Amino acid sequence: MTDFKGVHYPKSVILYAVFFYLRYAVSYRDLEEIMAERGVRVGHATLNRWVVKFSPLIAARAQSRKRPTASSWRMDETYIKVKGQWTYLYRAVDRDGQNLDFLLSERRDMAAARRFFRQAIARNGVPDRVVIDKSGANLAGLRAVNVILKFTGSGRTIEVRQVKYLNNILEQDHRFIKRITGPMMSFKAFHSATATIAGIETAHMIRKGQIPDNGQTAFQIFADMAA
Repeated sequence: MTDFKGVHYPKSVILYAVFFYLRYAVSYRDLEEIMAERGVRVGHATLNRWVVKFSPLIAARAQSRKRPTASSWRMDETYIKVKGQWTYLYRAVDRDGQNLDFLLSERRDMAAARRFFRQAIARNGVPDRVVIDKSGANLAGLRAVNVILKFTGSGRTIEVRQVKYLNNILEQDHRFIKRITGPMMSFKAFHSATATIAGIETAHMIRKGQIPDNGQTAFQIFADMAA
């Protein structure tokens, strides 16, 4: 159960504000005005604290509740500004466009790619194949993971395909994330960027129907994961 102790607003108000920020392209100033129109006076700094605190907790629940994904993956990275500097957002979806995982990294290298693949495999299982672009760092990272799988797992390794056009589904998917982060201008800290993106990815998963809904609305699904 998500702990809401110590907050001075009703749980429903907090979850509404967090979900609205993660799902729609608004800034904290915009959200402050929206909440005021609904009779809730809350500053943008408080809204930021709510998003950073609760997004990762709800995202973890979403990972455990999401529907099974396909064993053919598409992996690529895009760019997000943190403290005025470009950082690398590694993301993967399956062949059907269902979200798998993400990793925000200050560097684009073999170590970051390997860390991403190991995290994604831990959460989603070992895929049969992964499609990547012509990035040498991503290829090296995936090969490093294959070495680990060969000697510590069942011996089954991942087929690697470097075919750029097959990643079009992921490049299109990046646009949703960039559309939401656009009004945020630039994150002020790496940890808050990671926390916020975790929430954005969760809202995106709900939008795609990856979380069983039992006839609930998108917000109700989101709030249910904080219960």
